[in-house]
Amino acid sequence: MLQLIIDWLTYSVFKLDAGSRMGGAVNFFLYDSVKIILLLFVMISVIGFLRSFVSQEKIKAWIVGKKGWGNFFASLFGAITPFCSCSSIPLFISFLDAGIPLGVTFSFLVTSPLINEYLVVLMLGFFGWKITLAYVASGMAIGIFTGMILGRMKLEKYIEKDIVSAEEEEACQVAPKGLKQRIFFGINEAVCIVKKLWFWILTGVGLGAAIHNYVPQEAVQAIISKTGFFSVPIATLIGVPMYGSCAAIVPIAVVLFQKGFPLGTALSFMMAVAALSLPEAIMLRRAMKLKLILIFFGITTLGIIFTGYLFNLLQKILR
Repeated sequence: MLQLIIDWLTYSVFKLDAGSRMGGAVNFFLYDSVKIILLLFVMISVIGFLRSFVSQEKIKAWIVGKKGWGNFFASLFGAITPFCSCSSIPLFISFLDAGIPLGVTFSFLVTSPLINEYLVVLMLGFFGWKITLAYVASGMAIGIFTGMILGRMKLEKYIEKDIVSAEEEEACQVAPKGLKQRIFFGINEAVCIVKKLWFWILTGVGLGAAIHNYVPQEAVQAIISKTGFFSVPIATLIGVPMYGSCAAIVPIAVVLFQKGFPLGTALSFMMAVAALSLPEAIMLRRAMKLKLILIFFGITTLGIIFTGYLFNLLQKILR
C-alpha cells in the first residue's frame, strides 16, 4: 500500500519518468524515508509500552545474567526480523534506551540486515540450500562475535548521551500506571527519539537513493574482476558504502558468481551491502560518536572478509 502511494506521488504528482534515474532516486528516497520513520515510531512506541511493565534494571539483569548467551539471542532475534541496515537502527536505539549492554545490541544490529526471510528465500532460489544454510550460519557468527568483541572493548563512553535531552527524558520517563498511560508512555518516548533522528534519517536515505540509482552494476563487476586474490576485501570495501534492498543485492551477487567470481567474493559483496552502508553510518552518528562507528564498521568488515575467504575455500563442498 505504501509503495503504491509513493509511486503515485513520484510518477503522477511529481510527473517524473519511471524509467529515469531521477525518478528511481526520488521514489527510493520517499519510500525508504517514510518506511524508516514510521518503523522507528511504531517500534519504539511498542517497545516503550512493553518496557513499561518491566523495569530497565530487570531487562538488563536478565540479558547480562545469560553469561554470553545474550549475544546469541540478540543475533537470533536479528535473523528473524525483516530489516535492512537502516531499518534495524530503531530497535538498536530502543535496546540501548532499555539499558541492554552495548555488545549485545551490536549483535542484533549486525545480524538483522545480514539475514532475513526475504534474503533467505531469494538465496534458496538462486544458490540452493547448502550455500543458503552456510550463509545464515556465517551471518549469525559474524553478529555474535562482533558483538562479543565490541562488548569487551568497553565502548559505552562513545554513545551520545543526548539522544533524548534532559527535558524530553523527564517527559518520557513518567512512571505509567494504567493501560492508557502505558500507551502514551510508549508514544511519548517515540516522539522524543524521532525528533532527534529525523534529519539524520533523511540525510542517510538521500545518500542511499543516490548510490542505489547512479552507481552502475557494470562498474562494480569491472572493478572486482581485476583484483585476483584481493577480490574478497575489494568486493567488501566496494559494498560497504552502497545501500540497497535484498531484492537488488542477491541478483547482483548471482551475476558475479555466474561470471566466474569465487563464491566468497560474491557473498562478501552481498554481506557488505546488506550489513553496512553510508546511510546507516550517518543515522548512527546521532546515536554514537564517530570513533565507535569506525570501530563497529571496521570489525564487521574484517568479519565479512574472513567469511568471504572461508566461503572461497569451501566452494567445492557447498556447490
